[in-house]
Amino acid sequence: MEIAHIFKKTWLPAVAATILAGGALAQQPVVEARIRGLEGNPRYMSLLRADEELKIRKDSIRSAVEDLRLKVQEDSSLSDEILRLESLFFKCNNESRRLADSINLIEQSWVVEHYDRADLNSEGQASEVVSDRIPDAEKRANLVYNDYFRRQLEPRDLDALRHAQELEQQALSYMERFQTNHATLSELAAAYTAAQTEEEALKLFDSYSSLDRETRLMTDSLSQTWNYIFDNKDYAYSYLADKMAWSDLITAEENRLSEARRKFAALSEHTASEAVTDYLLRKRVMLAYEQSVAETLRLDAARDSLQSAMMRLAELELVPAAIVINERLFLDYEDIEFSPTSKYTTKNPIPECRVYARGTIYRILLGTFNTKRAASLFRGTSPLCYQIDERGKWCYYAGGFATKDEAEAAQKKLKARGFMRPEIVMWTDSVAHNLTREPDLMQVSYRIEITSTEDLSPAVKEVIASTGEGRELSRVGHEIFIIGLFDDRAIAERLAEAITAAEPELKIKVTEFASKPE
Repeated sequence: MEIAHIFKKTWLPAVAATILAGGALAQQPVVEARIRGLEGNPRYMSLLRADEELKIRKDSIRSAVEDLRLKVQEDSSLSDEILRLESLFFKCNNESRRLADSINLIEQSWVVEHYDRADLNSEGQASEVVSDRIPDAEKRANLVYNDYFRRQLEPRDLDALRHAQELEQQALSYMERFQTNHATLSELAAAYTAAQTEEEALKLFDSYSSLDRETRLMTDSLSQTWNYIFDNKDYAYSYLADKMAWSDLITAEENRLSEARRKFAALSEHTASEAVTDYLLRKRVMLAYEQSVAETLRLDAARDSLQSAMMRLAELELVPAAIVINERLFLDYEDIEFSPTSKYTTKNPIPECRVYARGTIYRILLGTFNTKRAASLFRGTSPLCYQIDERGKWCYYAGGFATKDEAEAAQKKLKARGFMRPEIVMWTDSVAHNLTREPDLMQVSYRIEITSTEDLSPAVKEVIASTGEGRELSRVGHEIFIIGLFDDRAIAERLAEAITAAEPELKIKVTEFASKPE
């Protein structure tokens, strides 16, 4: 896919100007080869420039979306424009990944082709092992491809070390993709929270969920790849350090690793991905270890290359706290009102009841009739809605309530108003149950839902154990913990308040749902 083709769409003038301002560069961006020796490869350098241009265009799109979100409350028609821009951003992400794969392939091919050069010196004899006698011609910028390691390591260990080096670019690619995805997830979460309609919110939630699943799978791959890299490099360098009695290097490495573990313990609960946090911390440790080995062996080119890698890594910040969005339920709750005359007319007829696919809502059934009825029959009650049941009967309902208690209070008002038999009907996930006619068919219970991507802290678990009266704590999926059941909402809310006091950052809510009695 050509990058330019992505942008051949018609946008609002202001948005188009913003995107073009980022995409129409006065000149091609200046880039440097990430591996010394590839500067003369035209395709490689072209791909690097294209990748840099794409990053600039993505920044322009992100800026345009942010501007539109500030104006969407004034003009709801901008919502469609935001969705189109976000779709364009996803296409750019896909193109960015394609470019990264192509760049990585060239780099890996170059490394494999060049690492196996000249095993012998100019006299045809094996090169000296002593570090300060390694000829400059044999010193390579990539540490592990220096012949010193070939002479000192067993073939199997050398192969593992070099394969670990080959995987470094793949791990970095995972990291960069994670950062791009994380920025997009943050934007989707903000757009979802601001969505004005259920249709718009559902599209955004689906996009968020899909990208979130993709990102989690990718961080799993990052973790597997990075553990292989670290374990094999750490083994090889520590083996050499022990063999050559480089005790200072071993001690320094152990100290750095201990500090990285301490930082990980402090940060892991506050970052979006433990795998990413682990990579950033231990990657710094490994680069410092490799620099020490290069210094000891007086491999200047490798030392300089590792220093550049350390500087690039410093530009990658630890990711912010996990992005958590709770699925929104667009249930239209509304208490009943009475007026001298009906609010409904031939021009404003009683609407059909909306049936929600998710969530629970209570309504009061005022009557069931063989035919359609005039609004005046219902004595100025509002809001009203109707539904034609499977028998063809016209069922008229009043109000919309979040809890059974609210519905029962409305039922009493209607009886006082003269309605003979108002009945409470509960819809749960689009299925209706008449609780007045069959009070034992369903019973209302409560549970506490805690949203967290990480395991609950010992302090929270202690509160649940001491205050939860033996109720079960379970995990549903990756992010939701459930405590329940509770017959009394007040008891559930007291426990929720105690958990919040122990850890205010947690997102906690008490939910009501219906279940069949035992």
